[in-house]
Amino acid sequence: MDIFSSLHLSRRRLIGAAVALPFTTSLARAADPSLSFGELYGKFGVLGLEFSDKVKRLAGQEISMKGFMAPPLKAEAQFFVLTEVPMSLCPFCSSDADWPDNIVVVYLGEKQTFVQPRQTIEVRGTLEYGSWTDPETGFVSLLRIRQAEYSSV
Repeated sequence: MDIFSSLHLSRRRLIGAAVALPFTTSLARAADPSLSFGELYGKFGVLGLEFSDKVKRLAGQEISMKGFMAPPLKAEAQFFVLTEVPMSLCPFCSSDADWPDNIVVVYLGEKQTFVQPRQTIEVRGTLEYGSWTDPETGFVSLLRIRQAEYSSV
């Protein structure tokens, strides 16, 4: 193969890759690993429930998760709590409300309008686990999705 044939072949591959790139990027976004509430915890350890191997494996990666938005503490908050079941009351507003074990704190990349508590949503963002205290609110979380966005399902 002479140099001109080689250059032509390389140019064709480059053009093909450039054309395919937008499609592979959107496919990768659609193929983010998903996580369900049933997959959050593995076994009981010395300190109680331990996060599952799947949570540990997906930490730091973009994931998607479906659930319900608990009523936010205030309308202008840039975070909310994702729950497995719909909640009609803010768990912080009622002393007798049981705060569910299976929650995930969602920190939005940009402010969005909150949805009704009975609306199923899908959240996409970066998964983090481990104890962390929000310096602005003092809210302690064990599991978070950061730089998130959500949409109704």
